[in-house]
Amino acid sequence: MKADIEARPVSPSRGRRLGAFVFLSPGLTYLIVLLLVPLAMVLSYTVFQRGRFGGVVYEFTTENFSRLFDPLYLSVVVESLKLAGLATLIALLVGYPTAYLITRLPGRWKTVALVMIVLPFWTNFIIRVYAWIILLNGEGLINSGLEAIGLGPYELLYNQGAIVTGLVYSYLPLMVLPLYATIEKLDPQLREASANLGASGFTTFRKVTLPLTLPGVMTGSLFVFVPSLGNFVIPEMLGGGKSAMVGNLIRKEFLSARDWPFGSTLALALIAALLVLLVVQAWVARRA
Repeated sequence: MKADIEARPVSPSRGRRLGAFVFLSPGLTYLIVLLLVPLAMVLSYTVFQRGRFGGVVYEFTTENFSRLFDPLYLSVVVESLKLAGLATLIALLVGYPTAYLITRLPGRWKTVALVMIVLPFWTNFIIRVYAWIILLNGEGLINSGLEAIGLGPYELLYNQGAIVTGLVYSYLPLMVLPLYATIEKLDPQLREASANLGASGFTTFRKVTLPLTLPGVMTGSLFVFVPSLGNFVIPEMLGGGKSAMVGNLIRKEFLSARDWPFGSTLALALIAALLVLLVVQAWVARRA
């Protein structure tokens, strides 16, 4: 009897669960130890006080949340939403036709075009930002070209325009790739049927293509808006620190002011806003 029990094979469902656990364990361990635990620690600081010389004093307070509504910090939030929203809109206006044209290319050229889209990600982020400083400064390539035709020079660096330019350049591939994936899956017979029924190209786009690609639009917009809102490198390097965004404010509270509780509160507010955006994106995707 004992030998029969020991020889009994493991059930397939139990084996699948065991295999799934083995393969998921490294990723789950990474998320728990290096993401969830530090995030929980940061969020717990929101209800404590700042020490006299920085750090955290573990005394309960709600002052950090009331400080969020200070006009100074609200102006930074509004400025961040404006710049991130503008960068997302420009990326959408540039990325949608780009993704659409890529889907119309022959098979081998699609691969070439997609590689060219993601090629900037193969270069260090800081190096790419420095390249824009070289391009936009008073004696850079762009101003030199404008001077050659009698239109320059202009102040292209250390302003909000430079920040938006850097954000669009940095995150444009994150807009193009979801749009490409969505447009590529469209059945071309739908557009052909619309044309056969007498619809113009614009009407077909407005009533067929755009509604069916709306999930890709929302996903790409989210992929651009979220990192743009929390970015602090581009506003400091291309904006010269003249226009602070939420990411700059959080970085300053943690590293310069050493006000960890309020920095954690700002981070919590940013996470809450991003969760709202994710819910809206999921709702639009279901409706579409």
